[in-house]
Amino acid sequence: MKPQTRQDQILEYLKAHNLVTVEQLVSAIDASPATIRRDLIKLDEQGIINRSHGGVALNRFIPAQPTTNEKQLRNPQEKRAIAQYAATMVKAGDAVVLDAGTTMLELARHLTHLPLRVITADLHIALFLSGFKQIEVTIIGGRIDDSSQSCVGDHGRRLLRGIYPDIAFVSCNSWSIEKGITTPTEEKAGLKQDLMANARQRVLLADSSKYEAYSLFCVTPLGSLTDIVTDKALPAIAQRQLADLPGGLHLV
Repeated sequence: MKPQTRQDQILEYLKAHNLVTVEQLVSAIDASPATIRRDLIKLDEQGIINRSHGGVALNRFIPAQPTTNEKQLRNPQEKRAIAQYAATMVKAGDAVVLDAGTTMLELARHLTHLPLRVITADLHIALFLSGFKQIEVTIIGGRIDDSSQSCVGDHGRRLLRGIYPDIAFVSCNSWSIEKGITTPTEEKAGLKQDLMANARQRVLLADSSKYEAYSLFCVTPLGSLTDIVTDKALPAIAQRQLADLPGGLHLV
């Protein structure tokens, strides 16, 4: 088989399986381990893939924040399952911080039966929860980011640094064992850091399609979280690696 044809097959396999091992590629492509490794070195040098201790993945750099409308169309069933599980982690009377995003809005829909204090940056979440008398809603304020319809800037960060919530739920568009939670802007990274800073529990809600993607700015390593909630489509390699972290891994 010609090298270019074989490399095209490798890329097609990666598109379908996200994160794979050399052994899996050897079996799928029907080539020797040495040949597959040579192909991976070439693809890595071209910037097409990322190689790590966990395996091989496509280079999935996210340069800009997706809009809310774009995110609403992605993996709705997985987001719903993640939100349903996350809601079981919240109890009556808790002070809860909700990051911005579509998974967080889904979580908010599953919390309306509880008396809570909710602090959020997300305009959609704040407006939705304000209709429930047993929920005290605080929006952090500041400039509105037009891509996510959420608050950003120093005003909100100061508020977040001054509170001690029971649980903080953080969302992201990219996460991995190697790079942690990442985001396209320094401003968003700082806000997420403050959102989690004083929380008793720090919980990442992220579907598996975002795993091994990355952006420029690191929010935090995954080891700093108390819990990670994701879906069962997360690659087996990643499941094994994340199970070794200090926090709990919850697959739904």
